[in-house]
Amino acid sequence: MGIRSINFNIVFLGLTTLVVLCMTAQVMAKNAAGSYSRDAGPYVDMDDYLQGSQRDAWSDATYFLMKNFNDVCGDTFCEGEYSNIQELRYRCSVDANTGIVGECAWLFAASEEQINPIDGKIIAQPKIWACVSPLAPQTHAVDLVQALANQRPLFSELPQTDESLFDGLIDCL
Repeated sequence: MGIRSINFNIVFLGLTTLVVLCMTAQVMAKNAAGSYSRDAGPYVDMDDYLQGSQRDAWSDATYFLMKNFNDVCGDTFCEGEYSNIQELRYRCSVDANTGIVGECAWLFAASEEQINPIDGKIIAQPKIWACVSPLAPQTHAVDLVQALANQRPLFSELPQTDESLFDGLIDCL
């Protein structure tokens, strides 16, 4: 590995750290502005709501969502200003009493970098997206898991809609 390769890796790691720090700052600001108590309401994370084989199916679905996104990124969302979009996590809230999904959001991060020709410093402009999924009202968690339980969940029709998560990303990214 040559000097240029090492420098690129250091710069890339520095930019990744910058994106993570920006995201952490945004989450901390949100929590400080309106922190939530775990006992304040009925909503829990999808991972906490599902049990057994449903939880396994959800884990598989989120894995394949990431894989599907990475497969299409270069030809779709990852062209133009932000060409290095990274999928971070797909997360859903569920009413623990009814099983109705409150909201699902898919989080992404990217950066646009430039080199300052005068001092050689890297100027990074990080970007974060929280893409809310186009779910129908009253979507049940189990129905969502079933709809996404395949190897191409990014393109699967969401329950009670004619839309997919891919359609939601077009509007977001």
